[in-house]
Amino acid sequence: MPIRVTLDRMLLERRMSLTELCDRVGITMANLSILKTGKAKAVRFSTLEALCRELGCQPGDLLSFDDDDEEDSRDAPR
Repeated sequence: MPIRVTLDRMLLERRMSLTELCDRVGITMANLSILKTGKAKAVRFSTLEALCRELGCQPGDLLSFDDDDEEDSRDAPR
């Protein structure tokens, strides 16, 4: 998937654990782990807002676009 979630990097920069972020944002550990590992198919704006508020960042700090992944998936046999 060409959209990458960079929550790992943000947590490391903020020296914050996933558990601490869960407590602050009010999201379950399971849901935040799915987001963190890049397995999420969608994210609600309210969740993104809460993450940005607690991490002191912008949405673009948590998400990136990697066009190379899209090209790789088109070349793969189906």
